[in-house]
Amino acid sequence: MQIPFNKPFLTGNETKYIEQAVKSGKISGNGTFTKKCHEFFEKRYGFKKCLLTPSCTTALEMAAILLDIKIGDEVIMPSYTFVSTANAFVLRGAKIVFVDSRLDHPGIDEEKIEELITSKTKAIVPVHYGGVACDMDKIMALANKYNLFVVEDAAQAIDSYYTGKDGIMRPLGNIGHLAAFSFHETKNVHCGEGGMLVINDDRFLNRAEVIWEKGTNRAAFFRGEVDKYNWVDIGSSFLPSEITAAFLLAQLENLDDIQRKRKSIWSGYWDGLKDWAGAASVQLPFIPGNGSNNGHLFYLVCKDVEQRTAIIAKLKKNGIQSVFHYLSLHKSPFYIDKHKNRELPESDRYSDCLFRLPFFYELTIKNIDSVIQIIKF
Repeated sequence: MQIPFNKPFLTGNETKYIEQAVKSGKISGNGTFTKKCHEFFEKRYGFKKCLLTPSCTTALEMAAILLDIKIGDEVIMPSYTFVSTANAFVLRGAKIVFVDSRLDHPGIDEEKIEELITSKTKAIVPVHYGGVACDMDKIMALANKYNLFVVEDAAQAIDSYYTGKDGIMRPLGNIGHLAAFSFHETKNVHCGEGGMLVINDDRFLNRAEVIWEKGTNRAAFFRGEVDKYNWVDIGSSFLPSEITAAFLLAQLENLDDIQRKRKSIWSGYWDGLKDWAGAASVQLPFIPGNGSNNGHLFYLVCKDVEQRTAIIAKLKKNGIQSVFHYLSLHKSPFYIDKHKNRELPESDRYSDCLFRLPFFYELTIKNIDSVIQIIKF
């Protein structure tokens, strides 16, 4: 038996749309397929403005430029996250201030943010780990109190929601000033490599498009709003090709079906492991009452690194690939000398004890049961 950790799902229309893009003669980006993807997200989730990017990393880099992050600015984020969350702001000269994870969930501990805010703090970057919402009421309240920006790292959070204290359910990525999504091949919908910047604040709408178009007003020119386009700001090559957008559109058209299947897989793991986990002192995924489950991943948090190593080895021996996840960024070779005199025990615990089970659209009930039985026995 061979069960990989991930297998990219194809809906059937990807190559058809790519062929249409190629035959259209417009494949360099911001063409018909890009616009259709933007319209999909803006209509379905109420995002004010969407801009496809080559990756979530580049979307975060755009966010850092939009916020005018400079040397000496401080940006608060969890240590338990992918390096791109931090790199985007380090590239602009920011000092990264890491926050520990929650006891019940790998996401940022919202109660430990305020004590880290200083006069140099510019932004908070919550990461919706596994598509599970951070407490955005608390985070936005802090942002309003201290005049800070919030950038949602929603790389894993497509089609996930948060219900605020006002009782309104909002899609993740629609709450902070900016948000970044990933369409990497491991995500619910993908295009191999891809991402998107969401702009929810009017102050950033026009400049975001300029940065996206290499620092020019090229997009406005093609809309007939100016008679020629010029270099008007800093920017970079943040547009994906139409081929990428064509692939993504085929995925988006099947989002509801993909989501139904992925949530079913998640439930299969949960139902099969919940009793065993309690007896084995293993922590299952936590979904807070104000959040939703988008079926992005299924993780287990073992009681110690030895237990995790043994389970991963047992799965591997039976042809099943499982992986541990992030290593705490505050202990990374790049950052360890910059982060002194602070301990982040929960982040370290997740680094040592958390691992992820195989999770992809074509995973069968038989596959899921095999994984569960090997873990339990």
